[in-house]
Amino acid sequence: MMLALLRRLGQTLFVLFGISALVFVVFFATPGADPTARIAGRNASPAVMEKVRREYGFDRSLPVQYATMMKKLFITRDLASYVDRGELVVPEIMRAAPVTASLVCGAAAIWVVVSIAMGTLAAAMKDTWVDRTLMMAGLVGISMPVFWLGQVTNLVTQSRYHDTWLFSWVPGLGYIPFTESPLGWFRALVIPWVVLAVMFIGIYSRVLRADLVALSGEDFIRTARAKGLSPVRILLWHGLRTSMITFVSLFGLDFAQLVGGGALLTEVVFGLPGVGHLTYQALTNLDLPVIMATVMYSAVFVVMANAAVDVVYVFLDPRVRDGR
Repeated sequence: MMLALLRRLGQTLFVLFGISALVFVVFFATPGADPTARIAGRNASPAVMEKVRREYGFDRSLPVQYATMMKKLFITRDLASYVDRGELVVPEIMRAAPVTASLVCGAAAIWVVVSIAMGTLAAAMKDTWVDRTLMMAGLVGISMPVFWLGQVTNLVTQSRYHDTWLFSWVPGLGYIPFTESPLGWFRALVIPWVVLAVMFIGIYSRVLRADLVALSGEDFIRTARAKGLSPVRILLWHGLRTSMITFVSLFGLDFAQLVGGGALLTEVVFGLPGVGHLTYQALTNLDLPVIMATVMYSAVFVVMANAAVDVVYVFLDPRVRDGR
């Protein structure tokens, strides 16, 4: 057990090192990527350029610069933005993380519940009008880009029909902290939750339905029927439990990348100051410290999600426990 944990820790550290080194090389070792000019400003004199280069350590070798940045990011935590002078990166991410977590957790709860209900019902009523209608609705959800759907909902709820009784409760774009007003927090996020969840509902319901239909011909399902178990119990206990292996794999990776900043478009459209919005601003300004910090933040979540999925497999599939 200890050996497996050490192996997993070694893999995690290797992945994080590879990602951080790749991001650093892209922004520092490629032609024209010297950040000195961006920090010094346009038309800066050679003397100013040289002063900035010495102040930020850009005159040192690339390995030294990389080690210094990693030390400031993970150990001393005093890594500062190149654009906003003196603005520390780690506190910025800590302020943005609760916003992204609030958005993604709410959306995840919606897409998990709705997609399981849709996929299970479609599989139970295979080849009927209910099945076709649900799968068509899922396909429509997949086909709508989140930024387009978000802009349409903003047009309806924030502009044209905001003064009607139907949408008068919708607050302006932005984020309201839960500690400030729980009801305001819910009102500000409920529409972004739905918008972010729509695409995932379509994907997950179709995947779950396909898995349940494929499992209906497996030996253990036929054995359960031969024992006289009810169709509902067979579908929910035997079929759904086995199908959840694929579902959990998808959910773990999707949830991790969204928490790590993958909800960027939703945050930008709805004016939510989360990690994705912070990453967007950093990419616009080519602010390497912020980009490096957000990328590492995202990578940590993805690696942790992979480990969590492996643990959940043990409970969902007995063959994993038995080593088969």
